Amino acid sequence: MFKNKKKLASSTTDTLVGAGTEMEGALKSQAGIRIEGVFKGEIETRGDVVVGASGVARSNVVARDMTIAGKVYGDVVTKGRLTILPGGQLHGNLSAGVLVVQEGGQLNGVSHMGEAKAAAPVDTAAPERDKAEKKARQAG
Repeated sequence: MFKNKKKLASSTTDTLVGAGTEMEGALKSQAGIRIEGVFKGEIETRGDVVVGASGVARSNVVARDMTIAGKVYGDVVTKGRLTILPGGQLHGNLSAGVLVVQEGGQLNGVSHMGEAKAAAPVDTAAPERDKAEKKARQAG
């Protein structure tokens, strides 16, 4: 009975950012986090992170597993599984052991699968730089 207490504790949701709530800052936890409102800042947990359908996270996230049904703007690193549900959106880079994007889910960023490590940054200036170089060649 007591053998699974540690495992059970890390799979429960101890922190909830409820619908209608906006929070900003650094959130560190040993257990699960669920976001149904809006959170801006860094998220780090040994447990799981769930961004519900009404949730928005403008955050870099480090977690064991993560499920996205809402919107996440930032980089995600999971040691286990990242699941993007229908209607879920990730706008950022990711590093995960397992990636599941269900039909209707969106991933806009660079993905790395395998051993968890920080995802590579995306050069967002490249398309504009390419256009400027092309225009300069045509004018010159």
